[in-house]
Amino acid sequence: MLVADVAAPVLDDGALHHLARARRLRPGDAVTVSDGAGRWRPARFRGGAGLEPDGDVVVLDRPTPELTVAFALTKGDKPELVVQKLTELGIDRIVPFRAARSVVRWDDDRAARQQARLEAVARAACEQSHRCWAPVVEPVTDVADLAVRGAVRLERGPVELTLARPVVAVGPEGGWTDEERAQLAASSGLGPHVLRAETAAITAGALLGAMRSGWVG
Repeated sequence: MLVADVAAPVLDDGALHHLARARRLRPGDAVTVSDGAGRWRPARFRGGAGLEPDGDVVVLDRPTPELTVAFALTKGDKPELVVQKLTELGIDRIVPFRAARSVVRWDDDRAARQQARLEAVARAACEQSHRCWAPVVEPVTDVADLAVRGAVRLERGPVELTLARPVVAVGPEGGWTDEERAQLAASSGLGPHVLRAETAAITAGALLGAMRSGWVG
């Protein structure tokens, strides 16, 4: 579970409800807590908001390089799916963005609501996957911002991802415009097939995470 301070771990109302009601923990049951910034420790559930520390604090280095996956806005609950899976896969920054051919358009109010929702999804996925470094879910941005970051544009074709360019951008299902291709000149494929936007984002996250861990070359 994520807590503000692993030295004196305290559950918020949502976490307390989840452990006591959904998981039906009893006093004395083991819980692992983390602050989402590389620190974790074992603890024991007391039945209330406070937890009893049951071991030393362990500090983990932040994984390097930092991995970023940006994805064009999509319909329905697909952004939530993308954020959930990218969190599970260890991506450090998750960036929704507006593309010229994006069907979805968020006004300021909706963008704020979605931001809060996606952050909550990332938090839950972080706890489920036992991540000690929580990802950053950024506000909606645009292609020009991704160009400044040196993002690699993903398309159909040979896979040429590299950790030397750890920021990748998945376009809308309508495809990139010529102007966007010019802005994001560096590109890599994800294989021979045309992927849905959410599939492409998750695939890119899995490849980058596996490369950083040394599981694939």
